[in-house]
Amino acid sequence: MIHGEIHLNVRQYINGRWETSATTGVSANPSDTSEVVAEYARADRRQAEAAIRAATEAFPHWSHSTPQRRADVLDRIGAELLARKDDLGLLLAREEGKTLPEAVAEVARAGQIFKFFAGEAIRSGAGGGGGENVASVRAGVQVDVTREPVGVVGLITPWNSPFVIPAWKIAPALAHGNSVVFKPAELVPACGWVLAEIISRAALPAGAFNLVMGSGREVGQALVDSALVDALSFTGSAANGERILQAAAARRAKVQLETGGKNALVVLADADLDRAVDCAVQGAYFSAGQRCTASSRLIVEAAVHDAFVAKLRQRLKALKIGHALERGIDIGPVADEERLAQNLAWVGIAREEGAEHVWGGEALERATRGHYMSPALFLAKPSHRIAREEVFGPLACVLRADDYDEALALCNDTPFGLCAGICTNSLKHAMHFRRHAVVGMTMVNLPTAGVDFHVPFGGRKGSGYGPREQGRHAAEFYTTVKTGYMLA
Repeated sequence: MIHGEIHLNVRQYINGRWETSATTGVSANPSDTSEVVAEYARADRRQAEAAIRAATEAFPHWSHSTPQRRADVLDRIGAELLARKDDLGLLLAREEGKTLPEAVAEVARAGQIFKFFAGEAIRSGAGGGGGENVASVRAGVQVDVTREPVGVVGLITPWNSPFVIPAWKIAPALAHGNSVVFKPAELVPACGWVLAEIISRAALPAGAFNLVMGSGREVGQALVDSALVDALSFTGSAANGERILQAAAARRAKVQLETGGKNALVVLADADLDRAVDCAVQGAYFSAGQRCTASSRLIVEAAVHDAFVAKLRQRLKALKIGHALERGIDIGPVADEERLAQNLAWVGIAREEGAEHVWGGEALERATRGHYMSPALFLAKPSHRIAREEVFGPLACVLRADDYDEALALCNDTPFGLCAGICTNSLKHAMHFRRHAVVGMTMVNLPTAGVDFHVPFGGRKGSGYGPREQGRHAAEFYTTVKTGYMLA
């Protein structure tokens, strides 16, 4: 993969064959909008339905494959991702705008996820899931509880992590014996295509894995509507997640949603302020704030509020914003023109509502024309929209709290519940926070954005629905439980 290469042949992968479509789309480099990264074919509803039928026909064969075969397939995919992390990271940086080190690290994590689920395929045993033998209350009766693959799984993924989020959906789906129809975001077609191309060479039976690229309104809706799709896993906006849940519930399909967050980082008076500022910068602003785990609410105890804000402002002033491939850059561009406009609109909303502007929030010009903006920081009140709604960009606000109790209350005062962090040297407060923060994940003296690949990921309240993603808990979504009785 070389800088400036154009992918002209980005197509659908259906039933073991590459197909094209009549209409095409283009993805551009957000660091340099004059550079076309990919030209890709858009699938239509007919092709989406063909992919679903192919997955349905492949399911009996793949679901009864041996654990070793599934493990070998996933291990092969993971090994290639790890071996090619540098060139695939370059592609990711060019198409999505992450800095090159972040992009390479994402590809490596995707490879590690496939490797982990290769092991899970063996550990879970034949039939897609491990089981247990339970003593019956009746003499002479044997009871077995087993897990089986759920069936055809539709996977709809976002643009902000175009390798790792598809990996943590595709890998467990295949490991547990399901067949897959994968729809990546239209903003990152080349990343979705190259991942599918690697999977296509991993010795899966035709139809066990399918790629369809296109709009959510047409291709995504086909997955939601089809009676042949047994389960849907979606990561994206809360509004779209709600629509998917309602439509899928009407036909009793299994649903898993990850729908963002408004995550808090609490800073107490006894915290190491330099560490707290580092956690805030990494959590709120790296990856241009385009992470569902970004800590966009910084809740700071009054005794250190002013000192924390002053230190954070100095750090923001020193950050380097530029082309994602430029060495030494801290933050790349936001993903596209629409996101830049939305972020700048949020800056305007914050000002109009009376939030105090501390730093940044302006569009920037660089040597190449791209979607650049300076990281924005405001002092806000809990009622301000920037303190309540997900922005999904490099914008954070500071909320003042009188003490720990108020800080925890502010942390939980949100319709979301993905993750929350605390910076403190008090073991008492750290342990209390971990128990009482109403979220799916907590961090102590760590950035909120940064999770391991082998443990559960997900949230509560408006941030998620259904079983957790990643780790051994992924089996809860990608398998169904069967209880068997037999007279011994």
